[in-house]
Amino acid sequence: MDVLAVIGVLLPFPYYYVLWTRPQLWVNLCGKWCEPSKLMAQVSVFLKLLQILSILHVSSFSWPPPLYFWPLMAFGQFLNFRVYQLLGEAGVYYGVRFGKNIPWVTEFPFGYIKDPQYVGSILSLLACLSWVPLQYILLWTMGYVFMMQVESKEDLTTRAKPQS
Repeated sequence: MDVLAVIGVLLPFPYYYVLWTRPQLWVNLCGKWCEPSKLMAQVSVFLKLLQILSILHVSSFSWPPPLYFWPLMAFGQFLNFRVYQLLGEAGVYYGVRFGKNIPWVTEFPFGYIKDPQYVGSILSLLACLSWVPLQYILLWTMGYVFMMQVESKEDLTTRAKPQS
């Protein structure tokens, strides 16, 4: 496996882990000048760009994609869009961990699919199997599964106190 591609694929997961397990550090770093979820979103977009760039140089593209591409990518992105639509930026980017009050959502896909944003991302990755070598898809998927496990065990005592 290409070392730079592996590093690029795994890069966001230590960041997400630290923010989930030590949210007060992030809130303190943001201080009063920056909203923690907004900054997390901006950093996450940059890390996602690095992930994509790192995977591009080990991928080979052909057109048209296989038939399985379209339903996997469409449903995966629909789940991601729907989660963002329902939770908003603060809900998606750990607002509850940073001391925000995020309302509980039960509309689809919540209540029907466990961890719908991660499931959507994994489906989107699987859609790319004809272009991206399997080992990178599995590595990226393992990162999502790891974060699903981390986020399923929230310690309420570690939630951040908002900056006043």
